[in-house]
Amino acid sequence: MITHDSPIFHWFDALFPRTCHICAAPLPPDVRCVCRKCRAELPRTNFHRVPDNAMERRFMGRFPFERATGFFFYSRESALSVLIQDFKYRRFPGVARELGRLVASELYTTPFFNGVDIILPVPLHWRKLIRRGYNQSHEIARGISEVTGIPVGDQLYALHHHRTQTSLSQQQRLLNTQGIFAVRHPEQISGKGVLIVDDVCTTGATVSSAAGAVAQAIGSGRLSILTLGVTF
Repeated sequence: MITHDSPIFHWFDALFPRTCHICAAPLPPDVRCVCRKCRAELPRTNFHRVPDNAMERRFMGRFPFERATGFFFYSRESALSVLIQDFKYRRFPGVARELGRLVASELYTTPFFNGVDIILPVPLHWRKLIRRGYNQSHEIARGISEVTGIPVGDQLYALHHHRTQTSLSQQQRLLNTQGIFAVRHPEQISGKGVLIVDDVCTTGATVSSAAGAVAQAIGSGRLSILTLGVTF
């Protein structure tokens, strides 16, 4: 195994210097993807510390859930947007996984993961998955799992392909995502604590559609939501 202390690692790092995806500063051997300064400056919402927070109010009445948070504030001009563009469109899945680790390490000291038995990433339809080569939400979930030890499941899947949400109004987004997700082997998650993970919450249409399918499957189980970013 090649570790950060390995001569091979240092040789490779010298030939192909790793830089921060936000500011392009050189990264030390023990830091991945984003330098410490840029990590610290990413704007935290701290919603997980606030009962009835703005994220939870966004989903209120749409489906039953226990807690919800978007970890960072997101806008198209933000540093977080650079990272999301990198892992969604520039083929850097490791950035998504590292952000999952970062979020999980900060949430792990709080009660947020209490009662969570399984993580379900919001899935991509198979056609989009083939084009992209990976599901960024699954990479985020993998990073969270590495820190928490909570397994990542594949019971949630996309029934239908839907067009991109970028240029759609809130009502159009709701219609665009209606009924696009389903749960396979619902008995495997029935009664369990499920955490749904996605990259960014804007109107909440995609997460709501996924959560509605999961809520039906888990019955008396507990449902929570976590996204990397959230817009306001």
